[in-house]
Amino acid sequence: MATSSLISKSSGPLGKLSNLHVVIAVLLLATTYVSICNLMFAEGSLLHVSDYTVSLFGKYLCYALLALAVDLVWGYCGILSLGHGAFFTLGGYAMGMYLMRQIGDRGVYGNPELPDFMVFLNWTELPWYWMGSDSVIWMVVMVFLGPGLLAYVFGMLAFRSRVSGVYLSIMTQAVTYALMLAFFRNEMGFGGNNGLTDFKEIFGFSLQQPSTKLGLFIATAVILALAYCVCHYIVNSKMGRVVTAIRDAENRVRFVGYKPEDYKVWIYVVSALIAGLAGALYVPQVGIINPGEFSPLNSIEMVIWVAVGGRNSLYGALIGAIVVSYAKTRFTAIMPEAWLYALGGMFVLVTLLLPKGIAGFVPSIIAKFKGDVSQNDQPNSSTKNKAGEVKS
Repeated sequence: MATSSLISKSSGPLGKLSNLHVVIAVLLLATTYVSICNLMFAEGSLLHVSDYTVSLFGKYLCYALLALAVDLVWGYCGILSLGHGAFFTLGGYAMGMYLMRQIGDRGVYGNPELPDFMVFLNWTELPWYWMGSDSVIWMVVMVFLGPGLLAYVFGMLAFRSRVSGVYLSIMTQAVTYALMLAFFRNEMGFGGNNGLTDFKEIFGFSLQQPSTKLGLFIATAVILALAYCVCHYIVNSKMGRVVTAIRDAENRVRFVGYKPEDYKVWIYVVSALIAGLAGALYVPQVGIINPGEFSPLNSIEMVIWVAVGGRNSLYGALIGAIVVSYAKTRFTAIMPEAWLYALGGMFVLVTLLLPKGIAGFVPSIIAKFKGDVSQNDQPNSSTKNKAGEVKS
């Protein structure tokens, strides 16, 4: 009974509909503004947005999409994953393999079939897992299949064994670290330490053209908006409310007849698919993918994004990813030797002063403002007393 009421008390689709509209509107306006300023204003103008800045904003949006995936499992299901960097990087490698095959004979060694690093290592033919990597359909399938399959296998083993808490977090981090060590090996066939780079074009468009960079930025914004709508629908659906109940009282959910393990696997796979999509969008805009993206530190940084923006708030995850990424860019330019300390200090301050993150700070300000307005609208006690005396 308690769990049923817990599930039913979660906000329905109408409760957060305004947040959805605001997020989509902000994304639309920001994308339109950046596009117009990049196309309409010449260099040197105060309103001009450079091609580099467009690519930088596109990278921030990829991070926002990745933070959305982390928030889906941590904020709403209570699964603290320190291994989402694995899903992000696998999606990036799927895109990178496709882009490498598009180079053809324009590589350093001029081999129309083998990427340059394979020629350098004296490979004579493509490995079996590279077969078909020059197809767009293959790339799209692998962007989702790689992260989704890994999440499903890991989830089935971990959640059905009822591993949770810090033990689960350590396991996710261990998987990511193991993949990093494996991909660093040249024998894996993914470029080793250097990874995949020197991309030329995507879908027939040159990656060096400003129009392609702007197109990738717009595509990332559109996909982020669609992913946000999907996540919004999930967390406000019946299955989403069950997932939230699992976060708050898993044993009660099990007691009333639900199987928390199945819901955990489901939400974990959906999150992995979103993270893989973020990695695929990230690679053509940055121009490289290497095993360093598997680093457990990157996965920890993703958790920081969500914590700063506001756990259990989809738009908070977007805000946190963009704010922290922008701060990182500024800190590395201002204090390259000590930017990690500045970033850590910002995280500590937000944790202490804003325990609910940036997203939790905004409603409190609105509520306080409404409270002040309502108090000012009411007549004071002295006026009432005087009015009463006159009337009597």
